[in-house]
Amino acid sequence: MADLTPRQSWMATLAKVTPLQLEHVVSTLTHLPYYNFLRPPEIGLTMVQGRTGGTGQPFYLGEMTITRCVVKLETPDLEEAIVGFGYVAGRSHRHAELAALCDALLQHSDWHDVIQTQVILPLQAIAQQQQEQQQRQAESTRVNFFTLVRGS
Repeated sequence: MADLTPRQSWMATLAKVTPLQLEHVVSTLTHLPYYNFLRPPEIGLTMVQGRTGGTGQPFYLGEMTITRCVVKLETPDLEEAIVGFGYVAGRSHRHAELAALCDALLQHSDWHDVIQTQVILPLQAIAQQQQEQQQRQAESTRVNFFTLVRGS
């Protein structure tokens, strides 16, 4: 994920994994701090844009369902509240909640390294393996076309 800030990178990772994968890695964490919903998980629509040829003129592809959530960590030891956001494709309330919680924890100095090593890095490794598998499957179906020149 080139040219992304660290937060953009971890938020992309949290949003792109499956809810079960995120639930599994978060379930290994112990003594998570309490949090409150500033905005409980809610489902909505967003307009998706595409680009012609991937880099050309933008066009509207259509709408997609997303779920968003905003949480605030209950940390009396900190002067400022830490707020985490979760935006995920689809209709999974739990996925958005866990993504928001992880985002908030990654902003907390005591939790950043723990979440980075026990949640983000394993999820990025899983995503990388899945991408490599998809590339291998696509490559196995590749057809090389060539033309024969018949006499001059």
